[in-house]
Amino acid sequence: MPVKVAEEWLGSCSGCEISILNLGETLLAVLPQLEFVHIPVLMDHKYYGQTGSGDTHHPEIPQATVGIVSGNIRNAEHLELARKMRESCQVLIALGTCATHGGIPALINQFSDAELFQRYYRETETTDPAADPDDPALPRMLERTFALDEKVKVDLYLPGCPPHPDQIAEAIVALLEGRAPNLPEKSVCDTCPTRREGKGSVKKIRRFLQNAQFEPGQPLDQMRCLLEQGLLCMGPVTRAGCAGSHGEDPRCVSARVPCRGCFGPVKQGGNQMLDMLNALASNGIDVKSVPDRLSLLRFSGGHGRLQNPTRRAKAGC
Repeated sequence: MPVKVAEEWLGSCSGCEISILNLGETLLAVLPQLEFVHIPVLMDHKYYGQTGSGDTHHPEIPQATVGIVSGNIRNAEHLELARKMRESCQVLIALGTCATHGGIPALINQFSDAELFQRYYRETETTDPAADPDDPALPRMLERTFALDEKVKVDLYLPGCPPHPDQIAEAIVALLEGRAPNLPEKSVCDTCPTRREGKGSVKKIRRFLQNAQFEPGQPLDQMRCLLEQGLLCMGPVTRAGCAGSHGEDPRCVSARVPCRGCFGPVKQGGNQMLDMLNALASNGIDVKSVPDRLSLLRFSGGHGRLQNPTRRAKAGC
């Protein structure tokens, strides 16, 4: 009998759903063993009854063995759907860095809703000034952006912006085979072949405004480590996985671009900013030279990592 699967997207861009489609032939191979009972990106399933006329007051999601949720939780509708997915699914998977750590949208946690609305509705260069929306039908905004496991229990984490199809495939196949998935546990640095000359070779970090030093066509293992070139590469504190499972090199570094940290911390509860500053200091690098230190949390600002100054002051931080 096929395994029933429900998939839901919250505060997301649909990149994670595209990664599911990018499984390609692997997806075709496992589809006969799966039955998607709810997946808004592909099928029209009404949350509030088939007529959509309000014949029920709470979202209805069919019972499923496996639930997959992408995106973060930012408003009351996201929260209700997350709780309904948890209630309806035996196993819940957080898909993508927005779900596992807050993702790019959690950068807004540095600001209040009032600051957000002022910028979005009145100060954006391409926007005609307008009042804040006050339609009672709109979902209520929560106090900040939350990762999925801050509100509901998560059984499996598949980070990435977006996750690599290889990890999605491994998770699905492992669940079908009744075993634990074999997922990356190392850092990007541990999988990076660039040449390293050791500590003390650079004292300050600079913005990535000029190309890294390398010879065109040069193999990656002959290029000097980008961090040792003084560029802020998040490889030491970012979970590996962007390269997939077939011996490829980290994607950003392969393009001679520093890792930006999109797979989140190496361990689920890690703090990329604190860990990165510690790594720099231990290598004799002046942490005061790091430009825009809060950007070290550009993908992992959930779990209270990023807070606006007013909230920090009230909390006595």
